Amino acid sequence: MGWQYGVARDQTDRTGAQVREIVYLSESKLRQFVPEPRRVPRAGALRVTTPLGGIDMDAPTANAEQGQLRHLRDVSKHVELIADWYAKPDLRPGQWVQFEAPLRCVTLGGAHQDLVLFVDPAGRGRADSMPDDGCRLLMHGSVRHLRGWAPMAVDGPALEMEDSAFSLGTAFVTRVGQVVEALTKHRDPLQSEQTPSREAVRLHGQGVQELLDVLDDEDDSINMSAMMTGYARVTGLLPGARAASRCVVASPLVVEYVAADSP
Repeated sequence: MGWQYGVARDQTDRTGAQVREIVYLSESKLRQFVPEPRRVPRAGALRVTTPLGGIDMDAPTANAEQGQLRHLRDVSKHVELIADWYAKPDLRPGQWVQFEAPLRCVTLGGAHQDLVLFVDPAGRGRADSMPDDGCRLLMHGSVRHLRGWAPMAVDGPALEMEDSAFSLGTAFVTRVGQVVEALTKHRDPLQSEQTPSREAVRLHGQGVQELLDVLDDEDDSINMSAMMTGYARVTGLLPGARAASRCVVASPLVVEYVAADSP
């Protein structure tokens, strides 16, 4: 694929064909890329002669899965030309970025169980990780885009709190709850009752940091992160603070395993 920073190459099977282990693929993002129309006769069209004259009929469509992967290859080549490395300073929301990082795939319970999060472990200084200038990566999407991957369910942060002293027990959405709601509303595909929003995702910086802190606290067992690579569109940027790293919040187009180097 020609990834920047030495990012993974396609693996090769015994027949010599190149294969990729895809973890997540956003079909709705793929559909945003439309090839330019070609002014040529349709290949594969059949000519059926009837007493009333000739009628053009389309040949049976090719395998949908293979067609989707071919489209992904074309889109990847295009995005590769315009994408920046995710840790590059001065990124802006809406930009495409490339990434390679150890990532965990988790989901939250309750009303947000359709939201899937990819997050890198805190304080990573592993020899197999790429230089990231202290920048973290948090990606959000829909579990419906996962391909053969079972995310880890975590308790997650407290999304609501009660302030009975002033509100007689009324529940208020916490800052991290506002962030989770925003990421859930802007996942793709949208739920049937939702309409597309042209507004930018509004993220509270402290809420993003609290979400990262809770996800880091959940990661107290064996290491469940895997080296993954892909492309994503930037949703928001959390600048670094005194004790916190910068963080890029993004929505992935494709996430796949990093191919192991051949011996």
